[in-house]
Amino acid sequence: MSWNTLDDMDLAGKIVLTRVDINVPVDGDRVTDATRITRIVPTIKDIQAKGGTPVLLAHFGRPKGKVVPEMSLRITLPALQDALGQEVTFIERPDRTTLDALSEGAVALIENARFSPMEETNDPQMAGFLASLGDVYCNDAFSAAHRAHASTEGVAKLLPNCAGRLMAEELGALEKALGSPERPVMAVVGGAKVSTKLDLLTNLIEKVDMLVIGGGMANTFLAAQGVDVGKSLCEHDLANTAREIAAKAATQGCEILLPRDVVVSHEFKAGAESQVVLAEDTPADAMILDAGPDSTAHIVQAMGRTKTLIWNGPLGAFEIPPFDTATNAAAQAAAEATAAGNLISVAGGGDTVAALNQAGAADRFTYVSTAGGAFLEWMEGKTLPGVAALSTR
Repeated sequence: MSWNTLDDMDLAGKIVLTRVDINVPVDGDRVTDATRITRIVPTIKDIQAKGGTPVLLAHFGRPKGKVVPEMSLRITLPALQDALGQEVTFIERPDRTTLDALSEGAVALIENARFSPMEETNDPQMAGFLASLGDVYCNDAFSAAHRAHASTEGVAKLLPNCAGRLMAEELGALEKALGSPERPVMAVVGGAKVSTKLDLLTNLIEKVDMLVIGGGMANTFLAAQGVDVGKSLCEHDLANTAREIAAKAATQGCEILLPRDVVVSHEFKAGAESQVVLAEDTPADAMILDAGPDSTAHIVQAMGRTKTLIWNGPLGAFEIPPFDTATNAAAQAAAEATAAGNLISVAGGGDTVAALNQAGAADRFTYVSTAGGAFLEWMEGKTLPGVAALSTR
């Protein structure tokens, strides 16, 4: 699959409908984390540099097709203006005449696309209306690309289109990680439940050389091997599924790395008393809350012979110390190998980004995706409508 970028487009004197994701966390009327806003700045500035007028399309929250005042995109204006260093024109009811009247160098933001019930149903009428507003469509919202909505897919099919800088960067990073990676490839997959990542695991064992399974997911695989995991989070009903995945991995030549030793506790709280035991020695009245030091060393050692790393999910209950130790150590090792030029490291998913930031490792990874569902679906091998709509032949 290939797509146009901003470099392929003539934007001079044109209105560029630019789909962005500025669905940022807020507290009252204040944006508390402007990361998603700052990451779209290069696209907006490049459109302006090429003589185009960026008109931003976005969503905020889940208004379910109704006008919900507290979900107005107005709340993002101060942070957006700070990031761009200029005024942004906010438009509640857009029309072509209003947009044509924008001054040279202007940036406009159109009200929450999801206020219309036609957005999430990808109604051709809304797609056509959006297309009437602009001359070129630019999608810079990879994190919304797994949704076939009017502003992500429908309008893209009606105008000359391209990927924005953030979208192109994301797609390039993912192609390096899964499409044509340098081998050996390791994937780290953590999280609470196997059931939420079955498609991911099934796809990865066909594409990677080593698969590290951590978090509550690892407990399900350990239990499937006959290990008594005590009171740990575990999906015992998926034991057969876990065994099938392990068997398929073996036939594919994919090595699965499970915890050898584990950190257990009787309480799930910060500073709780804990101990390290072999996985098979987990006390019946205790919970596994992290991978142990031997397991962590094994992961780091395997990482040392890895050329490409894909990371989605923590190795333990990283939110609560001391159960963040394995995640922190593995993240630091990956960051150091990346900084030394020995590893291509790509990570994504909400918990993953939080864990890598907490470990102080995120800024040394090759690429950290701000996308959640879209990143996961790409790793699962699924076609993303918002990306497919940009593909060129």
